[in-house]
Amino acid sequence: MSRKPKLFVTREIFNEIVKKLEDYYEVEVWDRFTNPPKEVLGSRVREYHALLTMIGDRITCDMLKEAKNLRIISQMIVGFDNIDVECATKLGIYVTNAPGIISEATADFTWALILATARRVVEADNYVRWGEWFRDRTPWHPLMFLGTLVYGKVLGIIGLGAIGRAVARRAKGFNMKVIYYDAIRAPESVEKELGVEFRPLDDLLKEADIITIHTPLTKETYHLINEERLKLVKKGAILINAARGPIVDTNALITALSEGRLAGAGLDVFEEEPLPQNHPLTMFKNVVLAPHIASATFESRFEMASTAATNLIAFAEGRIPPNLVNKDVIKVKPPGF
Repeated sequence: MSRKPKLFVTREIFNEIVKKLEDYYEVEVWDRFTNPPKEVLGSRVREYHALLTMIGDRITCDMLKEAKNLRIISQMIVGFDNIDVECATKLGIYVTNAPGIISEATADFTWALILATARRVVEADNYVRWGEWFRDRTPWHPLMFLGTLVYGKVLGIIGLGAIGRAVARRAKGFNMKVIYYDAIRAPESVEKELGVEFRPLDDLLKEADIITIHTPLTKETYHLINEERLKLVKKGAILINAARGPIVDTNALITALSEGRLAGAGLDVFEEEPLPQNHPLTMFKNVVLAPHIASATFESRFEMASTAATNLIAFAEGRIPPNLVNKDVIKVKPPGF
């Protein structure tokens, strides 16, 4: 084509990455802090040749069917459950992602949630920050902010992919027994290397003191942790979710917390994002809440953006993008504009 193809980037990213993309594309960056509204995203899907998308950018089959020029969607995260990939494939639209980047950052943050929840760090911070400690005139008390010991406990990991394995490696420093569940059991060599033991999901829930979720969101994992399974959890256990919100049934979690079956929860993801003000989860002092920031390190986010750009540049040069999700699309249309 004589003119550069048009690319819509759905959030602000690093200027260095945008400049690289401008060698190949006419780039528009959505420069507001909030994600583009449905009508804006829909218009760009219909008119633009390429998209650089992120979580929260819901791209449906109906939107794709109206796309006049769209040839590639480059997702700046590893997950792509916000895109109708099957529909995109049929229409010859390439979908790429950014895998293998956030494992260490997410594992770090998982441990931040584990320790903050178990040791009541946020509660204690508020106690000091808002003057309650000073008003109580109590420098130290043997029963003040009693938490849960992490060292030597049983850690249950749901999903032993790259992130789950990174979490397991960190558990060695806490002398923990690590058990895991995954739909596909890991090779014996991996289990031995990590020092982990496989358990069926229900058995893991009964045995683990701390349960942490690292499985992708699929039809099979939607509400994987539901009311029935939360009733299996050992009383006083802690639940951590830094994967996807809908893996946990929110109403069932609220019930388990209300009934005191869980000692606490650390949540970076939610079924509804952003989490509404005054949501029931915000009322629990033993729940640590974060706004989906497990991958929020400079190093990780820069590499994510760089990988998304690499996929777009490869496609513009007529090459198969290195992180192509829907490989069958090659049979429908070759790469390039």
